[in-house]
Amino acid sequence: MTATLDHHSTATANPEPARPQAPRPPGHRLADRVPRPLAYGSPRKGASAIHIATPQLQLSSKPAALVLRTARLSGPVFRDDAAEYTGLSISTVNRQVGALLKAGLIRERADLAPAGAIGRPRLPFELNVADFLTLGIHIGYKVTSITTHDLLHRVVGAIQIPTPAADSAEETLEAIGVSARRFVGRWAGRRVLWAGVALGGRVAPGGLVDHPRLGWSAAPVGRIIAETVGLPVSVASHVEAMAAAELVVNPDQKKSSFLYFYAREMVGTAFCVDGTVHTPTAGPPVIGHFPTGPTTLLDPEKTGRLEPTASDTGVVDAAQALGLSVDDIEGVHDLARGGDATARALLEERAEVLGRTVALIADIFNPDHIVLGGQAFTDFPATLPTVAKAVKTTSVVANRDVRVSHSGTTVQQQAAGAVALDAIYTDPLEALAATA
Repeated sequence: MTATLDHHSTATANPEPARPQAPRPPGHRLADRVPRPLAYGSPRKGASAIHIATPQLQLSSKPAALVLRTARLSGPVFRDDAAEYTGLSISTVNRQVGALLKAGLIRERADLAPAGAIGRPRLPFELNVADFLTLGIHIGYKVTSITTHDLLHRVVGAIQIPTPAADSAEETLEAIGVSARRFVGRWAGRRVLWAGVALGGRVAPGGLVDHPRLGWSAAPVGRIIAETVGLPVSVASHVEAMAAAELVVNPDQKKSSFLYFYAREMVGTAFCVDGTVHTPTAGPPVIGHFPTGPTTLLDPEKTGRLEPTASDTGVVDAAQALGLSVDDIEGVHDLARGGDATARALLEERAEVLGRTVALIADIFNPDHIVLGGQAFTDFPATLPTVAKAVKTTSVVANRDVRVSHSGTTVQQQAAGAVALDAIYTDPLEALAATA
């Protein structure tokens, strides 16, 4: 994954709203840096700058990134094997290993050296998962997830809070930032390198976000989170971040293309080809208005649109209109598991609507395979055969390869983690320089 770094020098004593800037080319270096993060990512008084990155969500081909990815996926690994895996020369691998060891991002395993081996090249190296963390924040319409991740992208800790209801986006973001700062305080012995924010809507350079569902326009997400938690911050659209998380888990997908389709409270898509998540300049594709076709139980207001029909809220509204005593989507699931025929029929119809939409979008992009993500697919997996059948009967391609996301029910957490790790996975030495 490749990040474009947009640095904004902002006096914290009297911060000015961030302004959109033209994207900078990957690897562009500027002098403004945030101070070194404290071990627990607490805010700094008198900090002179903040650091906001706009990730482009690619598998990086920079030498340090290739060696770090090899350590993550294949470690402990010897240097000659790393050269073979990455296609780099052994001298280049030696230089990158030396720099990454000095930075502390990898560590050598002398206990695994072959008997009689002499010299450091015969010491295997692996990712250092003991000393560093990143902070992930997924801001949802109703629920915000806050997580810590190690350098393997594993979730170390997680909490959920209701997305704060406030008079302004700034107040909501400050409340989220305070919760995140308190949460990372639990890991006082580890250095938190970076924060990543994933959320719906359109993300502009500088971490400015338009989120119609939350009523935000040019909300300074990057600036406020960076100032509140005291860390460099990356901000990305959440569906694109979910697709990037699939690449982190399975980088072999670089050899193919896939369509990522997400459904829960919102619906969205992202397209990935050659290890790159396509990030349109105009923002992620908007599909909530797609026509659903005829419905029997869903969409009691007859909107004919995808999001009011198939979102969690849409299903709950339909259930209540049918007389079911439910307050949330979990209540619908519980009724269906308990044998309620109406609840089960609602969820089956939702699966059919989503499957038809997946097929139509896939026919446009024609990907090698489709990845389904979000709790609309994973919280009630009994309807997945209905999704598959709807895709098959709607698509012009006879046998679409349809898969469920590796992230399962933790997809929002994994998306935030992918954003938090983007700068480190893209150019690890540059990322650490930004925290120095």
